[in-house]
Amino acid sequence: MADNTYELCNEHKGIKEHLPVIEGTQGPHAVDVSKLYRDTGVLTYDPGFMSTASCESRITYIDGEAGILEYRGYPIEQLAEKATFLEVAYLLLHGDLPSSVQLREFEQIIVYHTMLNETLKNFYDGFHHDAHPMAIMVGVVGSLSAFYHDSLDVNDPHHREVSAHRLLAKMPTIAAASYKHNISEPIVYPDNNLSYCANFLNMMFSTPCEPYEVNSTAEKAVNLLFILHADHEQNASTSTVRLAGSSLANPFACIAAGIASLWGPAHGGANEAVLNMLTDIGDVSQIDKYIAKAKDKSDKFRLMGFGHRVYKNFDPRADILREVCKEVLDKLPVDDSPLFELALRLEEIALHDEYFVKRKLYPNVDFYSGIIYRALGIPNNMFTVMFALGRTVGWVAHWMEMMSDPEQKIGRPRQIYKGSPRREYIPIENR
Repeated sequence: MADNTYELCNEHKGIKEHLPVIEGTQGPHAVDVSKLYRDTGVLTYDPGFMSTASCESRITYIDGEAGILEYRGYPIEQLAEKATFLEVAYLLLHGDLPSSVQLREFEQIIVYHTMLNETLKNFYDGFHHDAHPMAIMVGVVGSLSAFYHDSLDVNDPHHREVSAHRLLAKMPTIAAASYKHNISEPIVYPDNNLSYCANFLNMMFSTPCEPYEVNSTAEKAVNLLFILHADHEQNASTSTVRLAGSSLANPFACIAAGIASLWGPAHGGANEAVLNMLTDIGDVSQIDKYIAKAKDKSDKFRLMGFGHRVYKNFDPRADILREVCKEVLDKLPVDDSPLFELALRLEEIALHDEYFVKRKLYPNVDFYSGIIYRALGIPNNMFTVMFALGRTVGWVAHWMEMMSDPEQKIGRPRQIYKGSPRREYIPIENR
């Protein structure tokens, strides 16, 4: 609802328009330009949507200047310290933290849906043996609509809820199966006696021929990483899910679209890029050389995992992961000591070097998550998959919120046309 108005005036074009101003619970106000083109024939221009609010949402709040991230009003620091991932998933989907009874019922529903249709497993045989796990994820998740016809009516709230539960439950099974296919090991079935995160680790690292015990430190780290990645407002992949969903596409297609968007190296692929960068640097003795390259504006080299588009002070998720990173490196046997030593030295420089401090190029969530994943034995090509696992519940929450919004419309951005003016067709023999 508009609380006041903003006057847009351009005397040269003869435009004078009073635009409604929308105020949220927190954060900046927004000028409502939804009727601007209708009333004036003028579009707004905002590449990358840097100053555009595409929707109203009640799910996540970010203040990039103050380093604040809240899910449904709860600070990320409190949720990371005290909650389980499924507790946070319930919060994102339903709006409030669950009671003990509600959480137990929710956990049972998710457990019920963890298995894949046996025929779906045949899809994996159609992928090349070294296919990237994200490529497999896009294909398999998109195919789910061919198996679950009973919940595809996006206008039915019950169908939407069933689809949400299926996506949240099956994503770890699909992800672990993608990894197993990639390394030519048999797919491991879910074990419903384990927690959500322990079950995923078991499907990732166990084999049918010998027992596997989930490490509690690893389980705790995965739980935390999933919580920190669960949602992040209207980022590229979430906006992709919303745009796909605005056409009333089925939820599985929408989430597959989100996975495809997340796969981009500028979005979910950033933590994989961090490890690739560390591998390129190779040794602590080379740090000064690469720091100099990073400071050289004429050099194309960039330090990956530093700074953030939204957070201009610090990334609250990185502050949390810094401590977990140290705990994981202390408690788990790791074979990449030189790599971790290199990462920690880079962190020290970024936190104290005037060049980085002045430009607020602090380590972000991608810097620490990549190190933790590596310490857990998760290969680089699975890093973005891990991101997708945590983010699925955020995508689904936004999709459900959008589908229940009575003002929901199909997304249709406009453009500023810069091409040729009208011209007449010339027969090919006269060109």
